[in-house]
Amino acid sequence: MDKKAATGETGSDKKGTGELDGKPGNGALALLQPAPGERILDAGCGTGDLTAAMAAAGAIPTGIDVSGEAVKRAALKYPSLSFRTGDIRHYRTKVRFDAVFSHAVIHWIKDAPEVITSIRLALREGGRFVAEFAGSGNVSTLTAAMKETLEEEGYVWEGRNPWYLPTADQYAELLEQNGFRVMEARHFDHPTPLKAGVRKWLNSFSPYFFADVPEDAKSTMFEAIENRVKPQLYRDGQWMADTSRLRIAAIKI
Repeated sequence: MDKKAATGETGSDKKGTGELDGKPGNGALALLQPAPGERILDAGCGTGDLTAAMAAAGAIPTGIDVSGEAVKRAALKYPSLSFRTGDIRHYRTKVRFDAVFSHAVIHWIKDAPEVITSIRLALREGGRFVAEFAGSGNVSTLTAAMKETLEEEGYVWEGRNPWYLPTADQYAELLEQNGFRVMEARHFDHPTPLKAGVRKWLNSFSPYFFADVPEDAKSTMFEAIENRVKPQLYRDGQWMADTSRLRIAAIKI
């Protein structure tokens, strides 16, 4: 763990800490600092690119993902690495890991204590947990516009948002209540280009937010939402989502 990670800092950074990290996950991976010979569990490995980066650093990673299709693709892409289908909420292993890593996954799992329990059980004493995921305020302009538009058309908003979006302090407190010492809990804004535009983004999340909306009504709603968010999210010919991230580092005690 580097000196910055060892400061025990929590809170928000509105300057966009993640903007210079390059490829997705690189900032969290730099915080992890995988070392030769370390056993690392990549929780929510997707197609395995970050798992492979750990292996390239000399670590011995195991990737798990709830998507069997993603695991198949990872195994085909990196046949020398270990991947398996698994849900981090229920993952149990006799092997204790030196670190558990997770990128862009935890905000999809609302039962946060269950996730933290599994991570703690997977770690050896003194092992570390490093994660990056969406935090409080993530795409708040977009979700507010969706809520307003749906309610105007007579739809109920409750129950549509699929994400768990804590603040840095909330997540740090939860970790500390469950056997961790938090080394870093940073909340930062990270505006993300929507290269295909707002309507494409809305359509990709349609199964969560618009599942009960007929196709013709959905198209009209998408146009209304786009008009609502344009003053905030359209700049210099480019749509930018107002994404926010948490970056976490903690030690099992």
